Formats: sequence, structure tokens, C-alpha cells
Amino acid sequence: MPLFGELFLSEILKKPVLDPRGDELGKVKDIAIIRGEPLPKVDFLIIENRKKTYKLPWSGLNIFSKRIMASTLTRDALKEYDFGVEEDLLAARDLLDKQIVDADGVKVVRANDIKLEGYDSNAIVVAVDVGVRGILRRLGFERRGDSMLRLLRVHLPYNLISWNYIQPLQPKLSTIALTVPGQMVSELHPADLADLISQVSHEEGAQFIQNLDVETAADAISELETDVQTAMISDMDPARAADIIEEMPPDEAADVISALPAEKAKEILEQVEAEEAEDIQELLGHEHDTAGGLMTNEFIAYKSGTSVGDAMDQFKKDAPEIEAVYYIYVLDEEGKLVGAISLKELMLSDPGLTLSEVMETNLKVLGPEEDEMKVAAAISKYNLVALPVVDAEGSLLGIVTVDDIVDMILPPQAKRKRKKL
Repeated sequence: MPLFGELFLSEILKKPVLDPRGDELGKVKDIAIIRGEPLPKVDFLIIENRKKTYKLPWSGLNIFSKRIMASTLTRDALKEYDFGVEEDLLAARDLLDKQIVDADGVKVVRANDIKLEGYDSNAIVVAVDVGVRGILRRLGFERRGDSMLRLLRVHLPYNLISWNYIQPLQPKLSTIALTVPGQMVSELHPADLADLISQVSHEEGAQFIQNLDVETAADAISELETDVQTAMISDMDPARAADIIEEMPPDEAADVISALPAEKAKEILEQVEAEEAEDIQELLGHEHDTAGGLMTNEFIAYKSGTSVGDAMDQFKKDAPEIEAVYYIYVLDEEGKLVGAISLKELMLSDPGLTLSEVMETNLKVLGPEEDEMKVAAAISKYNLVALPVVDAEGSLLGIVTVDDIVDMILPPQAKRKRKKL
């Protein structure tokens, strides 16, 4: 069959297909797509005649272009086709108007048209049109629109997403949605991922999360609003949910777990590693709107007799496991908080001195029961990036960071914008 060059799906829909005598077999209702190399290819056309649909195999065509489509088969040779069959991937039914995640623009766009090209005697799917041109083409206004835009000296660009970057989001072809491959998505900022997930349906968002690696999924879920987090985690297999929870900082993990139904939370925590589950359980023991509820129990603390040099060596080993480090906290032999030193001061201090000789001892501390607004006021008043939380005996329980306070005050959308900076 002669190569047809390139065309868009909308240019052939409802167009007639001719038989060998030049009579009309029917009009194109859809095309079926199957896996091909290098790209998916057209397997057969579905044509409609007098309210009946027929299957016209690709091998039964000898001309295929936007100007003329001709078959080597007569109507008697065609088999009727059940348009409700869900096993076939149909371009118009299953792809047009479905959502696509555009990683470049970090947004959800719509498949307005599908571009086909001739390749090795096949018609292959090369791209999806997500722009205004696709809409105008489907409405039959593209040429007129071009003429008008030329008069106005306005250029309307093509907005195509190559099929190389597209794959099914769900295996069920009748409910297909589209996305870029996971390795590209994982490079997006977690806040951008959260924006994308928030724009699609719950089912598509859940499948989106399922296709991410555990670390990326944890980062994305941390950025979602509480009700979306709860829905996502509740629907997950407990083992997968536990893996994601383990990747989160303990305070964020505790926030997610606390919002789940008790039975689901218990089921997940039973599969979280013992040490991390213990950290989460400890945080769950505090009221949400207190210093204890805001704090994380991930921090770095060394004994007062540790030398600056040893502390720096140990810090290099400990820091990769901690989400944010602002200060090194200093403990006495009984484990009570006696001081702190900033990372800058640590680096500038003589390696031979002990932490007790260089630490700041005039510390502002919080009790775990302190109201969250008092916590915010203290951080603002003393211009600190973190405040330690201690129990009645002076033992260090955790720290509240300025990020925790900002997250508490700002609405979800503003939080995500801040974290992108």
C-alpha cells in the first residue's frame, strides 16, 4: 500500500471508504491501535454503514490518506464489529479527550487529536495534539482559522506530545488515560507531582502513585492535602503503604497515619520497620495542635564531651538520613539537653575543642504540650529556624522547624508554591 505521509485522526473520521468499484463501503467511525515497532500501529478501521459497524483490516486497504481511502474488499467480505468491545484500543473512543500529564508544563492537558504517519507500509501513531489546533481541526475550522490568523499576523503553533513519552496509565483500555513515563515524572518536584495528582480523578491519581518508585511516591504524598493523602493511602496495599510511610520523615508519616481509620493505620504500622514505627507511635501520642504534634523526632545530637572534629566526622554519616539539619544539639551524660551549635559555628571551630566549649547554652526550649500558636510566636520572636522540644526532666524529645510553622499557617496551595522555590 502506498505511504500516505501524515494525517490527523479527525481528518478521516466520518470520511467515506470506497470499495474496488468506487462505491462507498461506509464511513470511518474509529481505528483500532495495537502495539508495534517502533510505535503503535493501526490494526483495522471501523466503518459504519446504515447504523451497522464493520471491521476493515489494515491489509484490506490499498489507499489511505486524508483525501481518499480505498479498500480491496467488498462489503460482503467485511465482518460486523461490536463497537462495545472493550479489549480493543480504539483511538477516538479511548484516547480522544482523555487526560495527559504534560511534564514540561507540569499540568494536565487533553488529547484533542491524534497524529498518524506512514512507516514501512503501516500507519503508526506518532503524537497527540494537545493544542488549540487540535480543537479547531476537529471542529473543521483549522484552515479558516489559519487564514484569519495570517491576516492578523498571529502564529498558532502546533502543540504535540510525542507518543514516545506516552503510555497507558491504567491497563483497562476502555478507561485509558495517558502520562509520561515514570522516569520522567520522578524528576519533577514533589509539589508539581502533587499538583498533577490533584488534577486527575481519584482512580487515576491512585494509579499514578502506584507507578512511581517508593521514594518519589512518598515525596509526592507528603505534598498532598490531608483528605487526598488519606484516600490514597487507604486504598493501597498495606505493604506498599508501609514502604511509602517508611520513606517519609516521622512527623509527616505520623500526620498521614493519624488521619487514617484506626484499623487501616494499625494494619500499616504492623508492616513498618520496628524502629520507624516506634518513632511514629511516639509522635502520635501528642495532640496535633501542640509542639509535640508539630515536632519531628529526627535530629542530630552528640554528647558534650565529643570533640568538634569527631562531631564533624560523625555528622557526615548521620546527616544523609535526616530531612533537615539546622543545629547540632548537645546532651550531657544523662541525655539531657545542655546546648546547641549551628553548623556554621561547628565548621569554624577548632577541631580539638569539645562541643561543651563551643556550644550555645542560652537555649529557648518548648514543652511538648505548648500550643502551636505559642510555638509560632517563639520561632518568630527569636528569629530561629528550629526550636527544641524537651520533657519535664530536660530530655530532648524532638525539634519544631520553621517549615513546620509555615506549613501550619499557609493554605495548601501556598505551601506548595513556597516549597518549589
